[in-house]
Amino acid sequence: MPWRRVPGAVRGQVEAAFGAPVRRAARIWGGYSPTPTFRLALADGRRAFFKATHGETNEFATNALALEVKVYAELGSLLAGWAPRCYVAFRHDDWHVLLLEDLGPKSAPPWTPALARSTARALGRFHRATIGAPLPPWLTRPEQRLPAEDWQRTVQESQQLRAIAALAGEATPEAFAWLSDVGPHIEATMRHPALMAEPFALLHGDLRSDNLRIARQRLSLFDWPAITVGRPEWDMVAFAQTVTVEGGPQPETILAWYGETFPVDAGAVDGALAWWFTFFADCAWRPELPELPRLRKFQQQQLAVLAQWAARRWALPEPEWVEQLLK
Repeated sequence: MPWRRVPGAVRGQVEAAFGAPVRRAARIWGGYSPTPTFRLALADGRRAFFKATHGETNEFATNALALEVKVYAELGSLLAGWAPRCYVAFRHDDWHVLLLEDLGPKSAPPWTPALARSTARALGRFHRATIGAPLPPWLTRPEQRLPAEDWQRTVQESQQLRAIAALAGEATPEAFAWLSDVGPHIEATMRHPALMAEPFALLHGDLRSDNLRIARQRLSLFDWPAITVGRPEWDMVAFAQTVTVEGGPQPETILAWYGETFPVDAGAVDGALAWWFTFFADCAWRPELPELPRLRKFQQQQLAVLAQWAARRWALPEPEWVEQLLK
């Protein structure tokens, strides 16, 4: 919606919070959950970022914002330097509003090698800074999160892999054969305990270009509803493949750059690769979600890149069938 359709009382409360009128409100497009988001320019020259939910917002986005408000309230000191400054959160009628520091427009894509390297190295510093930090019990731990993905359940729910293979169109037979071959590798790797072994760090849980900014050599992360605790490799495998999806370097290169500031464990990388491959294999074939537009295509592209990565890492045949998913 345009800024003028935000209720006057909500707009008034925003201006009261800053003690200055809003001169301009630019709508922000992108992401995968439709919510009112604006970059605000105040009359005194300051800027802020507005995000909110209201009575017509879907349940996913409503819960996500509520959790993000909790993250800023309870973990603000730990995230200082790694997240935008939180100015205020408030409710008015059915509106829930979060006002944050404005970090400017998207930093990526395009992912130049220099930008990808600086981001990967900064993420290593972020994870290193939170190793061993006292973290509240309401954050999920690996033993709660990791069992959510199971290759055999994915096989069964996808009609014995046929629904996933069908994404490849004319290459469906080749896709089915490749997926059948990768299954034993996935299952064996997911049984490895590497992702359950410390050291654990605070993990963003949804690292991708939409959720980060690089400004003045500073990395800032936002959109925190997937926040969790665990092995940093789980966070980084997810991030590395999204850079490749968006036209950047290969995921192995991203991890090598990350390793310059945080040493990676090969077993944990394998475990994370198997876990995320299973996750996207389970999601990519399912029906579109009206409340999360644009999501399925992105998930299919991520599955494709992860398949290519798995083939290189585990010496499997090249999955040429994924070209259909990358279109």
